[in-house]
Formats: sequence, C-alpha cells, structure tokens
Amino acid sequence: MTIAGVEASQLESAVGSALGDCAHAVLAVSGGLDSMVLLTAAARLPARARRNILVATFDHGTGKAAGRAAALVARHAFRSGFLCVTGRASTVGTREEEWRRGRWAFLQQVADKRDSSVVTAHNLDDQIETVFMRILRDAGPRGLAGLYAESEIVRPFLNISRATLAEYAELYHVPFVRDPSNSDRKHLRNRIRLDILPSIVKRNPGFPDELLTLARKSADWRRSLEDLAGTVESESEREGGLRISRSSLQGYDADCLRVLWPALAARASVVMDRRGTHRAAEFTIKGATGGTIQLSGGVEIVMRRDHMLLRRWRSQPTEIEA
Repeated sequence: MTIAGVEASQLESAVGSALGDCAHAVLAVSGGLDSMVLLTAAARLPARARRNILVATFDHGTGKAAGRAAALVARHAFRSGFLCVTGRASTVGTREEEWRRGRWAFLQQVADKRDSSVVTAHNLDDQIETVFMRILRDAGPRGLAGLYAESEIVRPFLNISRATLAEYAELYHVPFVRDPSNSDRKHLRNRIRLDILPSIVKRNPGFPDELLTLARKSADWRRSLEDLAGTVESESEREGGLRISRSSLQGYDADCLRVLWPALAARASVVMDRRGTHRAAEFTIKGATGGTIQLSGGVEIVMRRDHMLLRRWRSQPTEIEA
C-alpha cells in the first residue's frame, strides 16, 4: 500500500529508526491527527522496540475538546500496551506561547524523571510554517534553521508531509480529536497555514522548497558556527553563568562577534535577541574592566580582567537597557 508516494511501512520505519536511537522515549501525544499517527505507528513496531516507550499527554484545560483529546490518548495508549502519563494545566492560558510553555515544562519533567528523549510528531509542513514565521519575525540564520537545528527532541516525521500522515490515518482508521484552536485565525501560525502560504504557493508552487533549502543552509551554518564557538575558551560556573576568556575573543570584529555571541550564550541556556547580540559585540570591543551591561531576559555581561561573565542578574536593575 502506497500513500502519497511513501509506503506506510516506510513511515513506520522512520518511527522505528528514530526510537531505535533512544534508550528510553516519551511520545508527546496531543490527541490530534499527527501525534495519534505517531502513537499508532509506534504501536505497530516489534515488541522489543516498544519496551521502553512511554506516552505523555497534556490537557491545557481549554475546553471539552482538550479533555476528550487527553482521554483518547490515554485509552489508545492503554490498548496499545503503553503506560500513559497525563498532565493538566494549573491555569488556563489564552495564547499559543502559554500553552507551549506549559506543555513543554510537563514533557521535560516526565522525560527527566525517566532519563528519556521526547519524541514529537512535528512534520515537514510544520517546518515550512516555522521557517516562514521566523522570516516574518526577522530572525537571523540561527532562527531560520527552524526544526532542522540540532536538538535533543526526536522528530521522526520531519521529512514526511502532513498529507501523508493524514492518508496513513485514513488507511489505519486512526482516531483523533480536532482541536478548535487550529482553525482560529487570531493565531499567526493558523493564518500562515490556512491563508498566507496557500496564497503564495498558488502563485509560486516552489516556495515551500525554497523555504526548506533556506532552512537547510541555515542549519549547516549553525553547525559551522558551533565549531567556531568551540575554539573560544569558556567555562560554566557552579552558580550558573558562563565565563568566557577575553583573549579568545581578541581579533574578532563586530560582525564575527555578533555571530559568536548567540552560540556562546546558548551554552548557558540563554537566548540573545538581535539588540542584545549587537550590544554584546560592542561591549566586547569597547567595554572596560569592571563594566557591566544588562540585556533583556534577565541577563547581564560583566567585564573582568581576563574574562567576561555571562549570567543572570544578581539583583533587579533599576533600568533595563535592552
């Protein structure tokens, strides 16, 4: 049986291959079509490949559909022979970002307790939409890699289209719950998915491939950047933060430093925005020993005699400069 040019067995093979690289796996299953296909495909793997799989679902508390979805996941996981852990939001958010933070905090907690990898059903269409959103938000090359960026998250469907997953769901009668929020155009991703991208593709059918090419080049650039950042001497501090050798940064101009700083900051789990990156580069060149700059997100950089210290604020500043 072939679905959209990809054999159903190949889809299951993608899941099996991805899970085979995980000592333990937590399947993030929302109850929507994509994640229920992930759960179904995992359930069809050989018994030895299913032994270390746990299913996790999160009820955002946003309404009846969310409750039905969580219940469906629990039932389907039980019938498939998987243990299922269910979380529920303590407060009901109204924005996608709030939902995402709550969901990921729960998934990470479950994965950490079992020393597991989180496995999601992100697919090729998700990648296209993500890259387009990053362009609209004026992201740099690091952001334009989208889901192609190296990550601890496992995504077996990243090269498989949403249409293929839908045909697999039809082939195997996969149950799922439609999330009403997915058709709400107040969310940017929905406007992109339902209106903007289809309109562009109608005039330029090759546009999605162009976005994917851009993402691949950006991901390659990120990897080369990590290699370059690896030549900079740095050391994590016990109390948090990152100590960066000043001598290792000497000789780089502002353009190079604007490339290096986000990669260095990532080692301390800090995400630098564009303005913060520019200020960090300028401070590296012109800053004096003893000086400090404060950046958005509760981060500061302190200039010491032989190193620069990137850390969280020790105390709340009276004025945020970035």
